[in-house]
Amino acid sequence: MSAVSRTSPRSAAPRPRGGIAQSVADSLVIARRNLIRMSRIPEMIIFGLIQPIMFVVLFSYVFGGSMNIGGTTDPDVYRNFLMAGIFAQTVTFATAGAGAGIADDMHKGLIDRFRSLPMARGAVLTGRTLADLVQTTLTVVVLAVVALLVGWRIHEGLPKALAAFVLLLLLGYAFSWIGALIGLSVRTPEAATSGGLIWLFPVTFLSNAFVDSSRMTPWLRHVAEWNPFSATVQACRELFGNPGVSDSAAWPMQHPVWASIIWSLLIIAVFRTLAVRKYRSAS
Repeated sequence: MSAVSRTSPRSAAPRPRGGIAQSVADSLVIARRNLIRMSRIPEMIIFGLIQPIMFVVLFSYVFGGSMNIGGTTDPDVYRNFLMAGIFAQTVTFATAGAGAGIADDMHKGLIDRFRSLPMARGAVLTGRTLADLVQTTLTVVVLAVVALLVGWRIHEGLPKALAAFVLLLLLGYAFSWIGALIGLSVRTPEAATSGGLIWLFPVTFLSNAFVDSSRMTPWLRHVAEWNPFSATVQACRELFGNPGVSDSAAWPMQHPVWASIIWSLLIIAVFRTLAVRKYRSAS
């Protein structure tokens, strides 16, 4: 009996998890919680789908015949030029939702409850950004179907097209950490939504997403070509085989795929660090 009593506590004790394993497990739990919450509020998903579809239709048919792309104003050419920009805009605009969600959790005191639990410190934010990434993926899939219906086509094969979508989702995930930092820095969800959109509009429109950057004034073209958003848009156009390949000498335009990856990873490294640090001190 004494031998049994000595060994049974050891056998019943849970195996300790390492820091990375615990962080991954906790992040997945929080991501699942947020996905369940999103599924119970279907209007969040519906409204998230309607906006990019409206952009596709409006830009394609309202501006399609007036934009000069590669020396032609053919609406079909502009439609194919446009879609990489619309995809990139869609994944980055999800940032506002991420910030508003975290600000709402802060406002209700949920973040304080999470911080009182024995869980990895960055798991709450990582789980939230992963859940937003899943929602963004769904939005991009629906948007791609709509784009095909209005005449958008890929010309470099499916593997390269999938690589382009991976770059888009990586950019969206990177920008969601900016949204997380904003959500932790404001007092209300409404302020997080406004704060998330204020900086997104210049980032997306001071780029090569909707117009040919070669037609901009020199200083504005320089800004657009070094914009992280422009690098992903340019990379997607190359991988999709769509018009709009730049003749610029700027490094991000000459190597857009590598520039897109570097920019996205750099944004994740910087803003994840800042967001986790803000999470530890937020109240």
